[in-house]
Amino acid sequence: MSKLVKQLGLPKIATSLSLRRVFGALEFPLRAPSTPKGVAPKHRVRTTGGDYDTSWARKKPARIARAAIVEGPMRLVVAGLAAPERNGTDRLLDLPDGPLIFAANHHSHLDTPLMLTSIPEPWRHKMIVGAAADYFFGTKVTAAMSSLAMGAIPIERTRVERRSANLAVDLIGDGWSLLIFPEGGRSPDGWGQPFRGGAAFLALKTGVPVVPVHLAGTGRILRKGRSVPRPSTTSVTFGRPLTPAEDENANRFAARIEREVAALADEVTTDWYTARRRAHAGDSPGLTGPESGRWRRAWALGDRRTRKRRRNWPDI
Repeated sequence: MSKLVKQLGLPKIATSLSLRRVFGALEFPLRAPSTPKGVAPKHRVRTTGGDYDTSWARKKPARIARAAIVEGPMRLVVAGLAAPERNGTDRLLDLPDGPLIFAANHHSHLDTPLMLTSIPEPWRHKMIVGAAADYFFGTKVTAAMSSLAMGAIPIERTRVERRSANLAVDLIGDGWSLLIFPEGGRSPDGWGQPFRGGAAFLALKTGVPVVPVHLAGTGRILRKGRSVPRPSTTSVTFGRPLTPAEDENANRFAARIEREVAALADEVTTDWYTARRRAHAGDSPGLTGPESGRWRRAWALGDRRTRKRRRNWPDI
């Protein structure tokens, strides 16, 4: 050891140190120094998850890049995989040019690109997306990609986080529209999940209308647990904007948003008149399916899990 100390040119006092301590000192430039005993460690600021700063993604260069992504490759991918049929956009024609909250059911990762290419102007290119902080903002790479391509902001889905809510409220106040999936996650079996109160709470805080939206068919293309998409047909149906009544709290308003999305689902499978009659009577089929075993729920889905897009051969 003394020979090694002489070769390294260390003082004689180093001979009383172990090799581990010597080389630990030499590693300082390559790793953070340790905290001395008796000193409180410095608080580490998180830069991922709910603490990721997305402000750069709302500046002009990022907005131009995102518009190019949405109108270019994203639109091509959605058209190739989903062949969407879009209905109900006429219900938004008489609205003033202000922010809206779009609340849709959630079956697939394809739901967000489908919505971003379906929401009409003037809201499409001033849109933020409420995305799960633990999934889309887990690393700096995924956080940057989500912020740039989708305009996503982190939303904590496992606990109530005031920072996420305040950020969404501030951005809506600045004129940004919001796309949010009130179920909090993708459907595990093809049926919907009960709506949480996020969209309703933000509407109550900001006074902005909520547009219920029903998405059909995306679970056939890329459902939860699948990594390879299968082309199929989809539909996007926009409902009439909703505003909370004076006596409605977030829970009651969230339940009404869910009922409106369920009525839009009924409209897709039947017709507008039948769906409106059922909705008026409170008889619209629920989004969450029958409360029974897995096989019964799968059977009740019918052909919604297996329908494939027919190939349209060119007419020569």
